Amino acid sequence: MILASATHMIDARELTAEVDLCLPDGRLNPDAIGWSRRPLHRCNLNGPWGRQKRWDYWAITTKRFALGITYADVDYVGLVALALFDFETKRVINRGTARPLGAGFAQGTRAGVGNISFTGNGLKLELTQTAAGAIVSCRFADVEASLQIDRNDDESLNVVIPWSEGLFQYTSKQTGLHTSGKISVGGVTHDATGGFGTLDYGRGVWPYRTVWNWANAAGVEHGQRIGLQFGGKWTDGTGMTENGLMLNGRLYKIKEDVAFDYGRGLDAPWTLRSPHVDLQFEPFMRKRVFAPLLVASVQLNLCFGHFSGTVEGDGSGPIRVERMLGWAEEFRGRW
Repeated sequence: MILASATHMIDARELTAEVDLCLPDGRLNPDAIGWSRRPLHRCNLNGPWGRQKRWDYWAITTKRFALGITYADVDYVGLVALALFDFETKRVINRGTARPLGAGFAQGTRAGVGNISFTGNGLKLELTQTAAGAIVSCRFADVEASLQIDRNDDESLNVVIPWSEGLFQYTSKQTGLHTSGKISVGGVTHDATGGFGTLDYGRGVWPYRTVWNWANAAGVEHGQRIGLQFGGKWTDGTGMTENGLMLNGRLYKIKEDVAFDYGRGLDAPWTLRSPHVDLQFEPFMRKRVFAPLLVASVQLNLCFGHFSGTVEGDGSGPIRVERMLGWAEEFRGRW
């Protein structure tokens, strides 16, 4: 059985003022440890070369599609990856490219703010990000997308995971954001209005070997806009979690670890459980990525499916979801 994260209660402090992530010498700033409802951290990374990781990942889901946009600099290589998952045909269209040493890559120090632009190797990406939201334009293979993602003053889950004073990660998960626009595939245009956008913004100094689980979902149930955000394995033993419930734009933190159980196989139903989470995830589509990079390697199993069960955040009361669209993944890396 594969079981991630023992469930125990964690009571981390909530931050309310802006703070630098790092001290001048590159170590973790003790004042930055905690979580917040808004992006308050300035990610002034100055760690050892090869261990710093910076990424901006957007996922947009509609009833028919999921669009994934990755723009990442992991010090020794910069990566751009665009992928479209067609839930109806089960077709996956993806294109990517790598730039040694992240040449030409530029990323902001505040979550969800700043522009990203890339053209080359059959990819075109324009991403304009402000406090109000994001405008996404991309083209690859026979896919073209033009989308607007609105924050509408929504709260988000922002947390620092402190492995040590020299190894740490700041993550901002902005989940269940209103999305509108169009996605075209093979010349056929599909309306994306009513979809949901999620930002995974990460900045940190990482250990060489990494394993994580991530699950995320969004939808409307009983007239309420709901977002689910869970992580596991990589936060174990740190006293911090990245677990939360979004309800009509308000964050309700889940203070304990959530256990991911997919011991019957990645394509069989998973369970996510804690004292305040009891969910079943039923996958209907999986994409496996394996990328050997000389002394490094990345293995990702990304599953799309539906979540059903109950979730209770701090002060929210129990919330029931039925077949809410989302994803769950297992990542293993030497990087």
